[in-house]
Amino acid sequence: MFLKQIFDPHLAQYAYLIGCQKTGESIIIDPERDIDRYRKIAAANDLRITAIAETHIHADFLTGTREFLASGDEVFAYLSRMGGENWQYEWADGHDHVMLLSDGDTFMVGNIQIKAVHLPGHTPEHLCFLIEDQGGGADEPMALVSGDFMFVGDVGRPDLLESAAGEAGAREPAARTLYQSIQRFADFPEYLEILPGHGAGSACGKALGSIPFSTAGYELRFNGAVKTALTGGEDAFVDEILDGQPEPPMYFARMKKNNRAGADVLGSMPEPPMLSPEEVAELVPASDADELVFLDTRSDRVAFMQDHLRGSLYAPPGSHFSVSAGSYVEAEKRIILLVEDNSDVDDFVRQLIRIGLDKIEGVALIDKVRGSAACRDFLVKTPTIATTEIPSDARVLDVRSVSEHEDAHIPGAHHLAHTRLMADRDQLPETGPITVHCASGMRASLAVPFLERIGYDVTYANGLFTDWKKENQG
Repeated sequence: MFLKQIFDPHLAQYAYLIGCQKTGESIIIDPERDIDRYRKIAAANDLRITAIAETHIHADFLTGTREFLASGDEVFAYLSRMGGENWQYEWADGHDHVMLLSDGDTFMVGNIQIKAVHLPGHTPEHLCFLIEDQGGGADEPMALVSGDFMFVGDVGRPDLLESAAGEAGAREPAARTLYQSIQRFADFPEYLEILPGHGAGSACGKALGSIPFSTAGYELRFNGAVKTALTGGEDAFVDEILDGQPEPPMYFARMKKNNRAGADVLGSMPEPPMLSPEEVAELVPASDADELVFLDTRSDRVAFMQDHLRGSLYAPPGSHFSVSAGSYVEAEKRIILLVEDNSDVDDFVRQLIRIGLDKIEGVALIDKVRGSAACRDFLVKTPTIATTEIPSDARVLDVRSVSEHEDAHIPGAHHLAHTRLMADRDQLPETGPITVHCASGMRASLAVPFLERIGYDVTYANGLFTDWKKENQG
């Protein structure tokens, strides 16, 4: 049997390629939308992808299942039929290459048996998959592809149905369902390898470990949420699992909806053209009219504040790129990428299509834009101060998480997490002068250009909030 964990470091997401080396057949579980990379890995290992499976209707990325089914390859998709009427894959209804699975159903990929196990709580339809290598002589499973049910050191958050999908009153019932699923998990053999859907950095849990896999026995002994569920009782588990969950990015609701209804099929990777500074200048009015967004991808946030294109948003490389784009760019917006280096374009494009931002119409080099006469009059500067220099009479916006704000905050500061500014903009104070801070300056640097874009006169506070606390709270 062949098994490879495929990691997306930007969304901290794991997909799994599992293959039967005797027959050459393989399955990809929870693929993202840019499916060319999975095909390359399969081909490099003398495998062909014949099946796709999803653990659940995802909220943090668009899946690649429809891309595979539309590709002309002879593949079948295995999806959940669990969770009730409101949690079915609408696009899969009647599809002749889709098999819907109930708890306990099995199917074969070559000589590998895959068994669906319904373990809801993160979502109502959530399946995990037991992997049994019958071709190798096994008559018991060796691994559980656990999706967003079980992580290393944590379990999948049950509040997203309410906090992201907008289903009022869903958090506590989902947490109680998750409690019951953990009781079932306790019956799995301790040797069973746990292959999770995410690692540290994902917003699908609050305490995910950075180790890429675990075992059932290890999680039963050392996973805090699991231990509470098994020894502390249901109410204690519900209180613990719902406390302190981070605010999800606004795009989670759109991902859940699109994955259920069926995301558009791309067919191939977008290849945006390179634009000259003159062409960029001609697009500024469209940005002013909110028809188009410039994404500035510089790594230096201070340099961005000193000199950036009017109306541009800041989306630095790494994990903050997807968070910024997903939080501040709506799906219908046209996008122009402003990059430091051409070699980064493919990576940025992949990150955008994974969260459904497909209208990438061009790319321009930041230094050429900044140095051109055509764009000179469209460059602006954001006032910047140290966090310790925030005036006592300033109107302050704190864009940290709820738990951080509740722990300590600047007196009188308005609070709204940076990932929720667009979705909950009706909760922002009236437009006008405002000073924005976070814990280090990073999250504030993402929020500030969005606030400028919607009409605020913003001062960016850069620096550690702990320094402010030392000077003002002793």
